[in-house]
Amino acid sequence: MRTTHTLHRASDGFLSFFYPEMCLACETHPRAPGDVLCVRCNGTLPLLNYHRQRENPFTIRFWGRLPLHAGAAMMLFTKDSRVQHLLHNLKYNGQREIGVELGRKFGWMLGQSKAFGKPDVIVPVPLHERKEWMRGYNQSAMFGSGLASSLGVEHLPKAMFRTAYTETQTRKSRIERLQNVRDVFEVRQRERLAGKHVLLVDDVLTTGSTLEACALKILEITGTRVSMATIAIASHF
Repeated sequence: MRTTHTLHRASDGFLSFFYPEMCLACETHPRAPGDVLCVRCNGTLPLLNYHRQRENPFTIRFWGRLPLHAGAAMMLFTKDSRVQHLLHNLKYNGQREIGVELGRKFGWMLGQSKAFGKPDVIVPVPLHERKEWMRGYNQSAMFGSGLASSLGVEHLPKAMFRTAYTETQTRKSRIERLQNVRDVFEVRQRERLAGKHVLLVDDVLTTGSTLEACALKILEITGTRVSMATIAIASHF
């Protein structure tokens, strides 16, 4: 058995030498060992410093909408960019490790920030159970898992659920998006969120309608505070 296992490892090493796994952002360079990105993308992706500021372009999008404790995105999303390609691979090509690894990286960044503050628990924006079954996972929960690992806090991937299967938000205005999701979220584990600082996470912030709808449900629970984190923030929406 040991000999067979050794042969498999040697074979994997041989194949990876001649056919290395490619970066999931640019897909032109081999990934760095144990990473989803190549060395070049690790050094040149458009990382943001919003987590170092209490007021920033992320939190400004929620002014007058809800009492947000803190908010930050890891990267800037622009059309036809490596960030868009990375998120497409995460959501539609089964590359769930992208969410986990980016969560670990961003969790380390948040942990260095006094302005952001450490949450008590992490809650991902839920997918409808049918969509999650079709995709095989919730990309926001993958991101949340990585964040929780780095920050050393509890991750509750099933704390919220969608009561209805809604239309895609892609081509809707802010008002249409909010109407589309206004009453489709519910909290399943209210007692585990009571009195907690909740970090609500999603993949991309555009208009913020989905995050807003989820946050308002959480804020109905006694003693809760809500912060938000996303992999990216859209420059235009």
